[in-house]
Amino acid sequence: MSDAGMTAQWTLADETATRALAGQLADLISPEGLQLELHGPLGAGKSSFSRALLQRLGVRERIKSPTYSLVESYPWMHGTAWHLDLYRIADPGELEWLGLEALADPGAIVLVEWPQQGRGMLPAADIRVELDYAGEGRSVTMTALGPRGTAVLNALRPA
Repeated sequence: MSDAGMTAQWTLADETATRALAGQLADLISPEGLQLELHGPLGAGKSSFSRALLQRLGVRERIKSPTYSLVESYPWMHGTAWHLDLYRIADPGELEWLGLEALADPGAIVLVEWPQQGRGMLPAADIRVELDYAGEGRSVTMTALGPRGTAVLNALRPA
């Protein structure tokens, strides 16, 4: 199997199912961390997915949407979990002052909403997560972008 391009898809009935999938993904994150790109229209559940994943990793503090702050960080047992929302970024160069070098640290978990806004300034992602509306629920497509992503999706693949 190739290290990139493997895809898995889910149709989720509601937010509870979306949170459950994010929790299952969190359970598969190794101490080396994971980099996720989160794509989808406004309101499709990117922040909810991120919040559920971080909570499953043991983050107990309030998990805020980084819509205005651009980046929030949380400790997890193997390093730092970073949640970025780049919706308001007009040019990737605007990210220089954020000190994003730490995103590449061993053990970092990086969740980036609207990653296309930061292209070239972000570490390479392991998995592309696409969320979209599916009636009252959501559709989720995950694509492995490298070996760590492939390993996770092999374990997470729907029945």
